Amino acid sequence: MDNRRLILLVVFSFSLVMLWDAWQKYNHPPVPAQTAAVSAVARDASVPVPSAAQPAAASSASVPAVVSAPTVTKGEVVSIKTDLFVADVSTQGGDLVGLVLNNYKAIDDKDKNFPFLESKHQFAAQSGLIGEGLPNHKTVFSVSAGSRELGADAKTVQLRLVAPVVDGVKVTKVYTFTRGSYLIDVSYEIDNSSQKEIAAHAYYQLQRDTEAPAGESRMVSTFTGPAVYTEQDKYQKITFSDIEKGKAKFNTKADNGWMAMVQHYFVAAWIPAEKLSREFYVRKLDGGVNPAITAGLIVPTPVVAPGAKVNQSVALYAGPQIQSTLDQLAKPVADGGIGAQGLPLVVDYGWLTIVAAPIFWCLELIHKLVGNWGWAIVLLTICIKAIFFPLSAASYKSMAKMRKVTPRMTALRERYGDDKAKLNQEMMSLYKTEKINPLGGCLPIVIQIPVFIALYWALLGAVEMRDAPWILWIHDLSSQDPFYVLPVIMMATMLIQTKLNPTPPDPIQAKITMIMPFVFGGMFFFFPSGLVLYWVVNNTLSIAQQWQITRMVERGGKAANDAKA
Repeated sequence: MDNRRLILLVVFSFSLVMLWDAWQKYNHPPVPAQTAAVSAVARDASVPVPSAAQPAAASSASVPAVVSAPTVTKGEVVSIKTDLFVADVSTQGGDLVGLVLNNYKAIDDKDKNFPFLESKHQFAAQSGLIGEGLPNHKTVFSVSAGSRELGADAKTVQLRLVAPVVDGVKVTKVYTFTRGSYLIDVSYEIDNSSQKEIAAHAYYQLQRDTEAPAGESRMVSTFTGPAVYTEQDKYQKITFSDIEKGKAKFNTKADNGWMAMVQHYFVAAWIPAEKLSREFYVRKLDGGVNPAITAGLIVPTPVVAPGAKVNQSVALYAGPQIQSTLDQLAKPVADGGIGAQGLPLVVDYGWLTIVAAPIFWCLELIHKLVGNWGWAIVLLTICIKAIFFPLSAASYKSMAKMRKVTPRMTALRERYGDDKAKLNQEMMSLYKTEKINPLGGCLPIVIQIPVFIALYWALLGAVEMRDAPWILWIHDLSSQDPFYVLPVIMMATMLIQTKLNPTPPDPIQAKITMIMPFVFGGMFFFFPSGLVLYWVVNNTLSIAQQWQITRMVERGGKAANDAKA
């Protein structure tokens, strides 16, 4: 029982190990019973084909094919300006090859806006039709005349791209951009002037290299890669390494769900209409400067009779992971959403989502009142600390009592150091006499650990922290403190807490306790300032509370001794 401090150290270290594991590893989804990888390739190896289960087409599902990476920057590029972004569309394939977000600043140059889709990472949204003579993402389109900028009074702006007519079939690819929305409608208008019925499919895919986005910290690692959602298997992340090794496994067929490419703070997702049959796929691409992959889905188009016209449309969300926006999109169409169930899960709260989600809701509510995310973090930390005050008080009282008897414990260790059984017996007698529970300081802390880890993940995953200022030199809560003031304060608070805690009787344990503030404090030099702010406030409140309780316990003990005298 003399190792109470060691138990506390192990508990705290174990929580940090779990946190470290969450940083360094991606959450691998469970492998469902029905799995497949990617459809076989057609004559053009870069164009997917549906499996036999998809209507009006036939091929076998197989291991991901290794194909050549298409160049996403060929052809004329047409720029469309909206209130939220500037979109670059290439006439080759009608691919969306660039998307610069107006409300977010670039990581390396704060004078420029953030490029989400970009050629640097071969990041593009591609689509095409599957069928003989139909256009795909390598077809060169011609651009129809029209506005290239969302007008002051306009709600939408369209870009129309016309494919070469083949055998009397005219196909027009239409982008529709809407004011105040990161949702882009991508549709195909098929005009069949031939004498044959057309039963085709459409594919929608996201291409990207496997490099982490700029600004990704080694100490704070987040998931980058494809993610798929279905009602059956829920949210599944697919790692780049599994795709490259041909080990990516997920349920490929459903009548619901979406396919996305996720990175820290941002997401691009293809979201078909509800109840529309779809087939998901991922594949590795060879060629190009860096290895690249594609992740997408295939949907059937309505059958086009001779002389008829049909429209095939799929929504693309490309923008920030704003929780309220994703929640709205996840609602059914009847409730004003688009049926993108599960889309809010791309905001990565780790394995404590059930706790982190309501915590962020509270943080957002406080922000609406104070108008500053930094002060919202401060106030939320105070509120959580107040809620756990009874538990913290019990822990600090136990520590204060342990601190009082530390000299007597040291004397017992010196006296019975060679007789472990006798030492434990005497220490148990001391605990009983002084009415001390050796685990009294550990259990309250263990209960609070999940909440504080969840708060950590809520702050780490919130795009609202990006470019959000606090005070003075803190201009971006998602970036490191430029002058390392908060990390230094953090280290100082950890040292003060060490001094307030009872000194471990074991010399080795005492040395470890003194080293820990420097080890863990040094890690915070690489953390986003918003996270460090949270820990600084939490530690400061803990110091004040512990100091007050320790003083009360010591005064009470002195008064009792005086009364006995």
